[in-house]
Amino acid sequence: MIRFGDSDSYSPARRQILLGGVSAALGWFLGGSALAQVAFRPAGEERERDVLICLFLRGGADGLSMVVPYGEDAYYRLRPNLAIPAPNDRRRPANERAVALDDLFALHPALKPLYPLYREGKLAFVHACGSAERSRSHFEAMSAMERGVAEAKVGSSSGWIARHLMSVPHRGSSPLRAVAFSNVLPQSLRGCTDAVVLQTLSDFRLTPPKGRGVTRVEDLQHALRALYAGADRQGIQQAAQDTLQVLQALQRVDPSRYRPAHGAVYPDSELGRGLMQVAAFIKARVGLEVACLDRGGWDTHVAQGSTTGWIASNFADLGASLAAFARDMGEQMRRVTLVAMTEFGRRVRENSGLGTDHGRASVMLLLGGGVRGGKVYARWRGLEPNHLEEPGDLRVTTDYREVLAEVVHKRLGNPHVARVFPGVVFKGIGVVG
Repeated sequence: MIRFGDSDSYSPARRQILLGGVSAALGWFLGGSALAQVAFRPAGEERERDVLICLFLRGGADGLSMVVPYGEDAYYRLRPNLAIPAPNDRRRPANERAVALDDLFALHPALKPLYPLYREGKLAFVHACGSAERSRSHFEAMSAMERGVAEAKVGSSSGWIARHLMSVPHRGSSPLRAVAFSNVLPQSLRGCTDAVVLQTLSDFRLTPPKGRGVTRVEDLQHALRALYAGADRQGIQQAAQDTLQVLQALQRVDPSRYRPAHGAVYPDSELGRGLMQVAAFIKARVGLEVACLDRGGWDTHVAQGSTTGWIASNFADLGASLAAFARDMGEQMRRVTLVAMTEFGRRVRENSGLGTDHGRASVMLLLGGGVRGGKVYARWRGLEPNHLEEPGDLRVTTDYREVLAEVVHKRLGNPHVARVFPGVVFKGIGVVG
């Protein structure tokens, strides 16, 4: 969708023709990249803003291995092979024991790089949380959460992030307001005209076309400015200028040249590379408000592992990637709120394949500005059989929308929580300030 500001005096038809010309011309120079999805907006003064990073752990991450309820005897009875050793279990080497967070919960040892952030009050967990979707279907549960509804069969078809963005004023002119580092648009952004999908920063690089008589990026920029210099300032020229400014900013953070700050080292993984690119976007000050990332591979039906193996490898990537991002951002983390969530948790009892089946409640992770960290937030009922939901799942005692609504209201400054999450009575659980 191509838009103009309200100050433009041309007819809608002519405006679309003019801006369509800019989009087509720049799309030609960019080789058909994701720029075609950009909604152009009038220029405005850029300022610092809070940035939301939504990380979806797809596949149903096992919250009972991520944040271990080591104070529960039932945890060890029901998982004789998969349970994570308690922090005080002297029978196991220190590097295999969970890292104590409080008297009940501990962190998987592969997530130890995150513990300093927890201790410093920058990281918090919300346990026993999830949606009301009981199908235990990946598709249905992800659909419910990305649309910000209780169950997949009810509610709006638009995404909760899209509704947030559409319910607050645009705070700048950037065509990079919301970016999904993916190959498809996530449902959480469905209905948002400002969303851009790309897999790498190189999708937004100006590359001189071969055989066109232009050999340098600087020459191409000069040619584009000259091409549109005679156009009306409120229309095509402004759109071209805005887009060129963003492209110039992104050139400074070319992923092949980007150097993380403060000695941060990102893992050479999809998540590590994705978070490094988010850091580059934020530092380039191109008007980013929301970034969406995925990390798959959490459907651990067989051979889940414990302190080693499948799930430990996943946690190692997650912990190292988030710790590197926080280190890289440094003081700029004050204006970043990262939320990691998953569609559901795993069954409490391990199965015969030494894995865990689809369950209900899991864990949400919050990192960054305004997070009241150093705490596990949980309305905990326990893991004894009489406290579980049939056929043996951790009960959902905190609606995931309570957590997201608090972030939207307190960190993103959106007072229209009821528009973003219809039907939710916003009270807040105190995880962000």
